[in-house]
Amino acid sequence: MTAVTGARPDELWFTRCPVPTATGIAADLGLLDAEFAAEGITVRSLQDVSADVAADHHYTHALPGLFREGGNVPALWARSRGEETRLVGLTWIEERQAILVRAESGIASPEQLRGLRLAVPRHDIAIDFWRAMALHGFAGALSLADATLADARWVEVPAARGGGQWEAELAALSRGVVDAVYVKGALAVEAAVRYGAVVAVDLDAVPDRAVRINNGTPRPITVHRELLDRHPELVSRFLAVLVEAADWAPEHPAEVARILGAETGAGAFGVAGAYRELGPDTLRIDLSAERLDLLARQERFLFEQGFLAGPVDVPAWADPEPLRLARELADVRARARARATHPHDPAPSRISPLEVPHE
Repeated sequence: MTAVTGARPDELWFTRCPVPTATGIAADLGLLDAEFAAEGITVRSLQDVSADVAADHHYTHALPGLFREGGNVPALWARSRGEETRLVGLTWIEERQAILVRAESGIASPEQLRGLRLAVPRHDIAIDFWRAMALHGFAGALSLADATLADARWVEVPAARGGGQWEAELAALSRGVVDAVYVKGALAVEAAVRYGAVVAVDLDAVPDRAVRINNGTPRPITVHRELLDRHPELVSRFLAVLVEAADWAPEHPAEVARILGAETGAGAFGVAGAYRELGPDTLRIDLSAERLDLLARQERFLFEQGFLAGPVDVPAWADPEPLRLARELADVRARARARATHPHDPAPSRISPLEVPHE
């Protein structure tokens, strides 16, 4: 893997979680390759290298030439340990968060979670984001009943390495070892059916977004500071491709569903059940004050629960300039495409500095 130096790098890397991401769409459509191929820059996915190397860099972000779009727990964890990353974008994607129970339990409200045995998984990985997800998911559900995690009982559920998502927790639920399980995403929809579990609390139905703050809500895009400092134009161009992929998605729902199936490993049933609200803003990338505040709340929760080595100043971590330039570049390209389609339209009055030919 090539280190980032003052010279223009000959390869860039990206990684994403198996969820809806602009990165995943851009990769599937070949947009990232097309952006940099003419300059001899290869864009590679961590998912294409050995699993141990990919997992390490996906969590630690120790590879300077890496763009990461994924869960905020590993991203915040890496930053808290001193990794020099910068937050350059955030998305918010509703992806079916729920508390599941046994069908015969009669549990159907947040109030009924008080005193129950809640499944808290434990995974043998560098940063146990599964455990963090379960704790914050239960915390959100309990908050609807003016309760906290202290008002229920945590039951440790060891998860085998390489086991299916949610399998250990749902198996414990089926055996009666626990009373409730937190799940999210497409594979959870399918797993719930296999185990005959039903929804007790539908977190997606709660209007207050703060109740659904978790590993993927909001979901960060991070880049190493070394790459940003040495080659800011590469970062802005990479982000511009992600902006264009996010803009493309709402007009192509069938293609997006196909890509999500490939990304998540779920079938059409799971994808449709998990991503019911794929609207025009689903993959929109921004660093708005609202999203930064939601991420800051997640940071506080993770720090209080002992997942972070130290606090992370979320506003200071964020750098809005690369995304601003990326949007400007994406707008320039959109206008150029429009002029090509309608050549008699007047040319724009403002020319962006990013319009200059690539080196």
